[in-house]
Amino acid sequence: MEKQVWEHGPERGAEAEGSGEGKHGIEEVAGRPDAQGQSVGNRVRKKSLSPERQRIVTTKVVTTLECSGRSACRWLGWNRSTIRYRPKPLADKKRLLEAEIVALSREHATLGYRKITGLLRKMGYRVNKKQVQRIRREEGLQVPPPRPRSRRQGVSTGLPQKAEHRNHVWAWDFVADYTQRGGKLRVFTLIDEYTRECHVLHSDRSISSLDVLAVVAEMVARHGAPRFIRSDNGPEFIATAIQRWLKEKKIGTIYIDPGCPWQNGFAESFNSRLRVECLDREVIYTLSEARVVFNDWRDYYNKVRPHRSLGLRTPSEYARDLIVQCPGSGRPPGSRRQGIATKTNRQHKHSESSH
Repeated sequence: MEKQVWEHGPERGAEAEGSGEGKHGIEEVAGRPDAQGQSVGNRVRKKSLSPERQRIVTTKVVTTLECSGRSACRWLGWNRSTIRYRPKPLADKKRLLEAEIVALSREHATLGYRKITGLLRKMGYRVNKKQVQRIRREEGLQVPPPRPRSRRQGVSTGLPQKAEHRNHVWAWDFVADYTQRGGKLRVFTLIDEYTRECHVLHSDRSISSLDVLAVVAEMVARHGAPRFIRSDNGPEFIATAIQRWLKEKKIGTIYIDPGCPWQNGFAESFNSRLRVECLDREVIYTLSEARVVFNDWRDYYNKVRPHRSLGLRTPSEYARDLIVQCPGSGRPPGSRRQGIATKTNRQHKHSESSH
C-alpha cells in the first residue's frame, strides 16, 4: 500500500504543478498577480467590479486560457450566478425615457441634471433626479461643477433698485474676447432684469458711446423705454451724450459702486452664461461670423433655453405671459388698482384732517 502511494506521488505532484500554472495564468489575465498563494476565502481585493464588467472579464479569461467558466469563477472569486445571468431587456417606456434624457442633455449641454429633471417633469415624465444623473454619467454627459466663487467681504454701501415689472430696470455691460485670426472683440449686452430677456448682443472691434446710444435708441423704439438702466462707471456709460439722451427720455440711471460687480448681478450672471455657453464653445474667426453666432445664441437664450427662476419658462414666453395679463403696460397686474386705492385713501385722510 505504501509502495503504491509513493509510486503515484510524482504524477500527482506534476498534476498539481500544472494546475498551479493555470492558476497563475488566470490571475495574470485577470490583472491580479498579487493573489498568488492566497485561498478563495482570505483573498484581498481592492474594489469589486460591476456585474457587467465581471462578465466581460470572465469571458476574456475563458477565451484566452481555454478553461471552463467554473474554473475562472473559482479563481477570480466571483459567483457563477452573476456570470451566467443575462440582463432583461429594458421596457419600451423606460427606453423612451432614457432616450429623452439623452436628447435633452445634448440639446442643453450646459444644464445640470436638476434642470433636466425639471424639464422632464414639466413634459409629463415621472422621473427621479438620481436616475437622470445615472444615465447622464453612463453616457458621459455630465456638466463640470462650477468653480467656487470668492465671497465678497464687508457690507455693500449701494442699495440697487430691484426690478418689479417689465421695462422697470434694464442692465447693460460689455464682454471682451478675441477672434482666432487676431484682433479684439467687444460685445455690448442689454437685458431686462425682470423678464431676463436679452434685447441685443452688439459686437464690434471697438464700441464707443455713440454706438451704445444708437443701439439703445433702437431698442427703446422697439421694446419701450425703461424706467432705470443699471451699469458700472465705464466711460461709454457716463459720457455726456448718453447722460443728455437719458435725461430727455426721462430714464433714470443706477451706477454701481466702483469695484462692486455684485451690485449688477443680473448683467454679470448673463455675461457668465454668454461666456460659458457661447464664447467658450465656439471658435470665431471673423467679426461677421461672430455676429451670426451671437444672433443665433440670443435666439436660443430667449426662445429655447429654460430659466429656473422663471419656472423653467423661456424669457420670451415669460414676457408674453406678462403682456397677456396686463396688455399695453409694463406694470404688473393690479398696479393701477393699487394706485387708485392709494389716491382714495389720501383723499379720505385729507377730508378727516379738514374736519
